[in-house]
This record gives sequence, C-alpha cells and structure tokens, in this order.
Amino acid sequence: MASKNSQAQFQDYLPVMANKLGGDGLIDELCNGFNLLMDSEKGVITFESLKRNSALLGLQDLSDQDLQSMVVEGDFDGDGALNQLEFCVLMFRLSPELMEGSHLWLEQALQGELKDFF
Repeated sequence: MASKNSQAQFQDYLPVMANKLGGDGLIDELCNGFNLLMDSEKGVITFESLKRNSALLGLQDLSDQDLQSMVVEGDFDGDGALNQLEFCVLMFRLSPELMEGSHLWLEQALQGELKDFF
C-alpha cells in the first residue's frame, strides 16, 4: 500500500483535475500520465519506469518503497507492472475524495432516472 504522503498528493490533485476537466478530460489526463510513466518498450509501468519518470508528475520525493508499493497495490493481474487500466484504477483508489464524489454523482443520476420512471 502506498504511504500516506503519496496518497495525500493524489487526494489533493485528482478531484481538482476532475472538477476542472470533467470526466472525459480527466480520463485523457490519466492516459497522458500513464504514457509519461510507462516503459515505452514494454507498454506498461514498471517500478523502473515509474522511478525514472516520477519527477515528470511531481512524485520525485517518493521513496523506492513508496513507488514499489504503488506498483504492487495496483497490479491486479500479478505481472509485476501496471497496464493502463490498472494505473487508472489505482489513481482513483488513491483519491478517496474523488471516489466519494463519484458515488454522489451515481446516486444523483439514479435518483434522476427513478424520478423520470415514476
């Protein structure tokens, strides 16, 4: 699991991006972030590529242990690296404020649908 310091950076950053860019814009930016961090030969984010490129996203102060923890936490298929989907899911998981907002948006959408139904 990533350290509290690394989580705080994402908690502060992703909700601001979501509010500023909207859903599609946020996904585009996450894809751009993935492309900046990935190993271009392997097409995935490895610990080495994350360490090498982390300063591009302002993560240069994270320890090797924090970076390795991020890869391990997000690696759902167990291949030791993050594909694009795993990276995006990890970014959302590291941002509880954004996840809370998405639950509210879903609830509001469902209430709107139900209101139209009845």
